[in-house]
Amino acid sequence: MALSATILSDPMVLPPAAETQQPQATKLIAQIEIEFVKCDCCGLSEECTPAYIQHVRERYQGHWICGLCAEAIKDEIVRSERLISTEEAMATHMNFCKKFKASGPPPDPTVHLISAMRQILRRSLDSPRVLRSTPTSPTKINGKGLKRSESCFPTLTG
Repeated sequence: MALSATILSDPMVLPPAAETQQPQATKLIAQIEIEFVKCDCCGLSEECTPAYIQHVRERYQGHWICGLCAEAIKDEIVRSERLISTEEAMATHMNFCKKFKASGPPPDPTVHLISAMRQILRRSLDSPRVLRSTPTSPTKINGKGLKRSESCFPTLTG
């Protein structure tokens, strides 16, 4: 959980927002402090401002959680069969990440990817498919067919 601070010292000059402003009017954005912070779940490092880091840590009981893990934690809460707290969902996700990291990379990533794609293809072929040969708009209301009185496109004249 080592943090390192970097200050972006290259000033950026932004052009005027509208042409009605003075032609020489520019804004100078000065130094912005950026820190590198590592996710307590997955280990991903991100560059963030200290204020944002503080906000995330307040939200997750002192832990830095990256955006992807934050979404996974929200998903844990939604998928749970019972009402669980953010802390419980975060513990579940952290446990998942630890197990995933401990398993190590697959011996041959190419074979692993091909196998995963084969499983996805088989699942999609095994699942019932919906025929889309007919339009998705309703064609019958109360057992009576709908008929068009005229085309919805204007006629083209030469």
